[in-house]
Amino acid sequence: MRRLVGLCVAFLLVVGLAPSPVAHAATGPEDTVRGLYATLLDTMRNAPELGQKGRYDALAPAIRHSFDLPAMARLAVGPGWAGLSPAQQQRVTEAFARYTIATYADRFDGYSGEKLEVTGQQRGTFGTLVESRIVRSNGDPVRIDYLMRRNGDVWQIEDVYLTGAISQLASLRSQFSSVLARHGVDGLVEALNRKAELLVANASAS
Repeated sequence: MRRLVGLCVAFLLVVGLAPSPVAHAATGPEDTVRGLYATLLDTMRNAPELGQKGRYDALAPAIRHSFDLPAMARLAVGPGWAGLSPAQQQRVTEAFARYTIATYADRFDGYSGEKLEVTGQQRGTFGTLVESRIVRSNGDPVRIDYLMRRNGDVWQIEDVYLTGAISQLASLRSQFSSVLARHGVDGLVEALNRKAELLVANASAS
C-alpha cells in the first residue's frame, strides 16, 4: 500500500467492492469502524484490478455510511456555515464527500500484509472515541482514533485523530477559513472538486 501514513496526513490538507455487510449493520461505535476497515481491506486486496475509479466506487458507500459527512463539512467550515444558503451548504458537503472518498481511494491502493485493528473505545464529554491502529507491513503501528456520534440507529465518525492527538477537523477548519476568506464558498467547492478530480486522473494516468 502506497503512502499509508500519507492517508492520515492528507486528511489535514485542503486542497466504493460493495461495502461490508458489517458496515450497514452496526450496533455500536466499534462496529462502524470495523465495517469501514473490512471494506478498506477488501479494496486494498483488489486494488490493481479495481483501479482508482473502481476503488472510488467501491469505497463511496462505506465512507458515506461510516462518516457523518454533513456534520464534518459544517464543523470544518466553522461559524461561517450559518451564513451559507442551504444550496451552498449542500454543495460544500458533496464536494467534501467526493474529496474524502477520492483521498481514501488514492491512498489505499494496494495490499502487502497491513492490518487494520480496532483496539478499544472510551466515552467522553464530546462523544465516544474508538481507538484503532494501522499496522504496516514492517510491523510499525500508526494510531488513528475516531470520534463517534450516534445518528438514529447508526454510529458515525465525526472526527479523526492521528496519533491520538491531531484533529482532522481542527486542521481542516484552519485551511477552509483561508480559502473562504480569499475565494468564497465557490472557491472552496472548486478547490475540493479539483483535488478529487486530480486524484482520480493522476492515478488513472499512472
